[in-house]
Amino acid sequence: MNTHTDFFSEQTMARFQHELDKYPADQKQSAVIACLSILQQEHGFVTPAHEKALAQVLEMPVMAVHEVFTFYNMFNQKPVGRFKINVCTNLPCQLRGGQKALEHLCKKLDVEVGQTTQDGMFTLQPGECMGACADAPVLLVNDRNMCSFMSHDKLDQLIDGLQKAEAHS
Repeated sequence: MNTHTDFFSEQTMARFQHELDKYPADQKQSAVIACLSILQQEHGFVTPAHEKALAQVLEMPVMAVHEVFTFYNMFNQKPVGRFKINVCTNLPCQLRGGQKALEHLCKKLDVEVGQTTQDGMFTLQPGECMGACADAPVLLVNDRNMCSFMSHDKLDQLIDGLQKAEAHS
């Protein structure tokens, strides 16, 4: 049976240790979100095997890691496109066009909600409250960049700009 040290690279283990050092030894589980983020940065998504090995590192039940992992929509359970776009569909955004923004992007990208474009560039997902209700409709690109007041024109500009930037890189 592989242990977590066989499963994760030395570099990954060093990154985990950096996070673990922030907490008392008996509170390793406090680093679970940071360690999941490291895995996602390295692999693009987190697998059940990652969850199991991370549970060993953190000395916590696999189910506890899984509960944290599945609670937050910033963690990917499967491969996603180069640009993951989460459109807020919570009530305040709904009232200000959030669902229409999501539908517009589905049509523009020719995908259903939750799917990735054929070229692997975009994954489109609904999201819950992003804490910017006054700026609705809002969306997050790659869980880091928030875009506010997203009219259809601004949505088109965003997608066109990301496509152009990717083509030049």
